[in-house]
Amino acid sequence: MSKYSGGAIPAGNDINLQLGWPSPSLFPSSSLNASTKTILSDFATASSSLIYGPSLGGPAFRTALSTWLSNHYYRKPDNITPSRVCVTSGGSAALGAILSRFTDPGFTQYIWMVEPTYFLACPIFQDAGFTGRMRGVPEDEEGIDLEFLRAELEKAKSEGTESTLKKTLSTGYPKVYKHIIYCVPTFSNPSGKTWSISHREKLVKLAREFDALVVSDDVYDFLRWPEDLATDLATDLATDLGPLPPRLVDIDRALEGGNTFGNTVSNGSFSKIVAPGTRVGWAEGAEEFIAAMAKVGVTASGGGPSHLMSCFMGDMISTGSLDKHINEKLIPTYSARYHGMMATIKSELEPLGVKVTVGKPFFSTSAKDSSEVQIAGGFFTSLTIPDHLPPSSVLAASALANKGLRFAYGEMFEVVGDAGSKERANAPGGFGHSLRLCWAWHEEDKLKHGVKRLAEALREIQESTNGIKAGA
Repeated sequence: MSKYSGGAIPAGNDINLQLGWPSPSLFPSSSLNASTKTILSDFATASSSLIYGPSLGGPAFRTALSTWLSNHYYRKPDNITPSRVCVTSGGSAALGAILSRFTDPGFTQYIWMVEPTYFLACPIFQDAGFTGRMRGVPEDEEGIDLEFLRAELEKAKSEGTESTLKKTLSTGYPKVYKHIIYCVPTFSNPSGKTWSISHREKLVKLAREFDALVVSDDVYDFLRWPEDLATDLATDLATDLGPLPPRLVDIDRALEGGNTFGNTVSNGSFSKIVAPGTRVGWAEGAEEFIAAMAKVGVTASGGGPSHLMSCFMGDMISTGSLDKHINEKLIPTYSARYHGMMATIKSELEPLGVKVTVGKPFFSTSAKDSSEVQIAGGFFTSLTIPDHLPPSSVLAASALANKGLRFAYGEMFEVVGDAGSKERANAPGGFGHSLRLCWAWHEEDKLKHGVKRLAEALREIQESTNGIKAGA
């Protein structure tokens, strides 16, 4: 999701491996400037871009976007129609709009969040009236722990919360869900995991069974490359790797049955692939869902979200400059940074007992020769330090104070207000011993230096811990 992920912008010799922002050097300023001139230099396009936008978003942008999504996820230009997408002001704003339109704290029981979770989503759920009703669901090697989630949903059935559904529907809300499930299925933040297809299918079926809406942040899908450096040779890596992994919304659409509003919504954003300041995103779901979402009150009053900027984005898509930027700039850069960071982790941290914990490998079918290629991608990797050491928060504090290094640590990713989430974080083998490193902000040399500083800080923690044990 396209939100501030914590930590100050590094200055001087400081290194920030927590900051989940793309480097400003990667912003496609010239392409964006060209699109701006195209839209604003013509009276007709300028006029239509500077008025209050349609509630769903401008038709030209939605047409270009739906074709672009179809090509990336289906390798066909028309599998996704404009009626399945609407414009948002980015992932965070979209999540808030979804909650305001499709939940009611008097009817919707719980918000289920995959843990470790993207912690800055918690305040959005709290603002929507769900303080104290956010619940963590652990991950397994393939994704969300489906058995755990099913058991908890069954428990919730017997709680018998008072329903205000009739009152809610009488005020114009055509669909309110009993539960919300929030997740990042591809290159997850923070765990780095990519869920298996079977896990995705099972989650959609589970959501249908328990009247849940699955909100998936699909913001990292376009940033992928081969895990094996030897195969990372082509410029157009995204095309070579074939279609993107099917989203939950694709699976929900393909499965028979279900309600007309669907049980999934894909939350997309240009923040990771253009620039965070664009504040443009999209939601994709069933036609009835999208039509209802576009009638949220702030849109009725203020017009289509980020209307002017969405026109610029539409031009970047239509001219091919967005795909060129992703394929020729972002993917080669992030791939090189990723491989450099992982090589340094292997040489500096793994000998200290640190493990890379991003789950079961995920494979894509190459468009070149139909071979299976293990893929990596996104912004983050997840590591776990030895269990006999203090929680990673202790390591983080030491690294910041003594090494000028910042990174995200396990306790940050607890689900706010859920005692079970805190217990699981602190349990042996829990995610309280994990940490998240980001390769998106710094260039390769600084990433390597950051990992080396982390290794130094870890050695000092190990020596201190061993010294305490020896003196006990």
